[in-house]
Amino acid sequence: MVAASVPERDGAKQLLEQLYQERSRVPRLVHIWVDGGFNGEDCCHWIMDRFRWLLEVVLRPDGVKGFVLLPKRWTVERTYGWLHWCRRLNVDYERLPASSEAFIHSAMIRLMLRRLT
Repeated sequence: MVAASVPERDGAKQLLEQLYQERSRVPRLVHIWVDGGFNGEDCCHWIMDRFRWLLEVVLRPDGVKGFVLLPKRWTVERTYGWLHWCRRLNVDYERLPASSEAFIHSAMIRLMLRRLT
């Protein structure tokens, strides 16, 4: 877990270090989409050199005003929307991150099962 007072890029480095230590849980992770806050070359090169993961920055097109649908961003936001249908995930009641992770897994399993019927 990373404190909210940590800058975005520094927090990402801490989080990715933790994820890399547990890489057996995500063996297929190769490509990571990030928003414009990670646009700096230093951050991207550090992640590519350290972990061998590809970072792709998803930005709004230049010169466009108003709402623009960003495909990868929409996928993440829609997933958050589905997760918030579960009351237990609306507020962080859990003491352990593993408990929260278990509830997220069960919520996504429920969502997938509903789509099968």
